[in-house]
Amino acid sequence: MVSKISEGLLISVETFYQPGYSNQQASEFMFAYKINIENHNPFSVKLISRYWKIFDSNGEYREVEGDGVVGEQPVLTSGAAYNYMSGCNIRSEMGRMQGYYTMQNLDTHKTFNVTIPPFDFVVPHKLN
Repeated sequence: MVSKISEGLLISVETFYQPGYSNQQASEFMFAYKINIENHNPFSVKLISRYWKIFDSNGEYREVEGDGVVGEQPVLTSGAAYNYMSGCNIRSEMGRMQGYYTMQNLDTHKTFNVTIPPFDFVVPHKLN
């Protein structure tokens, strides 16, 4: 698990290889990831959008962006937490994701970016 505090929000990420949804012979590797967001600010925030950079160890790279996460734009009051699970497919046995959330301070209505710490995707047998 990796964690980082950015702009008063603690972002923690845990990844899981999904062998049942992967096809190694076709270079298709599926991973799930669980993200927990904790609001340590004295004000409420709303998650507006996300931006991801996804890297494969074979040199491929792509960007993904969109509104909210998993179809939601959650509001986190001060001290509240929100978690969700999602997935990512890559074309090699190892890869990395990183990015940011655009959040809105619900007191001032100003938006700001919260860094998501880089996290790795690794097929378990690669760690031996």
